Amino acid sequence: MRLCNIGRIPAPTSNRRPRRIRKTKGFKRSGLVPNTEKFRLKNLVKCVVWDLDDTVWDGTLLEDSSVAVRLEIRAVIIELDQVGILHSIASRNSFEMAMERLKASGLAEYFLYPQIGWGAKSDALGVIAEKLNIGLDALAFVDDQAFERDEVKFNCPDVTCVDSRDKRSIESLRAIRPRFITQDSATRRQMYMSDAKRNENEERFEGPKEKFLASLQMRLRVASATVGDLQRAEELTVRTNQLNTTGLTFSYEELSQLLDSSNHLFWIAGLEDRYGSYGKIGLVLIEFTDEVWQIKLLLMSCRVMARGIGNVLINLIRGYAKQAGVRLQAGFVETDRNRMMYMTYKFSRFVEVSREGSLLTLENDLHDVNPPPSYLELDISNLALPVSVPLGQAVTL
Repeated sequence: MRLCNIGRIPAPTSNRRPRRIRKTKGFKRSGLVPNTEKFRLKNLVKCVVWDLDDTVWDGTLLEDSSVAVRLEIRAVIIELDQVGILHSIASRNSFEMAMERLKASGLAEYFLYPQIGWGAKSDALGVIAEKLNIGLDALAFVDDQAFERDEVKFNCPDVTCVDSRDKRSIESLRAIRPRFITQDSATRRQMYMSDAKRNENEERFEGPKEKFLASLQMRLRVASATVGDLQRAEELTVRTNQLNTTGLTFSYEELSQLLDSSNHLFWIAGLEDRYGSYGKIGLVLIEFTDEVWQIKLLLMSCRVMARGIGNVLINLIRGYAKQAGVRLQAGFVETDRNRMMYMTYKFSRFVEVSREGSLLTLENDLHDVNPPPSYLELDISNLALPVSVPLGQAVTL
């Protein structure tokens, strides 16, 4: 794989002119507001948090150290893990005894950031959500005690609570599986485990943050999306709430139409470092004419929030728009989660030029386009653009 010079924007690889295309079903061509309810921001369970006593296993561990894991619970845990649903624990128990029993049962590796102690379950859920960098509404809590579920409902009303004694409720957990099982889904737990190692090493690292980031040896690949990317692209739009500029979701079929569009740029970003792959972590959708490029959607996985990837993508877009001699605009729809994306736009010199209902239109002056940070290698060798700029005229960042 060739790594492009990170100090220059390479010449675009396509000189296609915009052509008239059919409208994309369910998506307003003139704006960003979805036409149907199915495009509204969705809540999605990303992690199931389990009680232990009389839930994961039958009986109470402190009374019987040989408690047996319930077979139906084991099956649900393994099945959901295989499709990308994470698991954790909120249990009133001895941490050492509980982890020893989970290891003996072959389940310990499935649980991320287990909270086992004597505090309130709602506090445990808050810690888990913070560690995973997801919202409380992305958690499902499974417990046999009505009191514990009520305590969580009172203090964390966004959490979905499930009665572990109700077989139908346990069976219903299988319904939270995603539409497609992508490579990122199948390896999600392993990627979060790598994140835990990174975070642990970052906490121990002494020195400037940029030096730690350089030690990660990050490689960011931004490429034009292909048919093989569509399943993961749909998953990203459904799962990404915090770092989504418009809160829109797209189906596989709609993304496929955008892939064929002659007046859209549809990019997908992947990231890896010395700990392994983050997977496909970002999407960019730009609608362009001869005069204006508008960023219709910019989103990133919450797992790369602290890596500066948003600024890298925005500056890449700014540089290409400047080369093309066009104006650059961006749509933004505020939700209760995506304030950080608004600030990312503001720090990248976007200013508000109009508002229509909840839709903000921002515009960039394209001054002071920054190069990618020195701690990052950027691969843009498979990025197609709508205009051609001779290599000798490429903008030096």
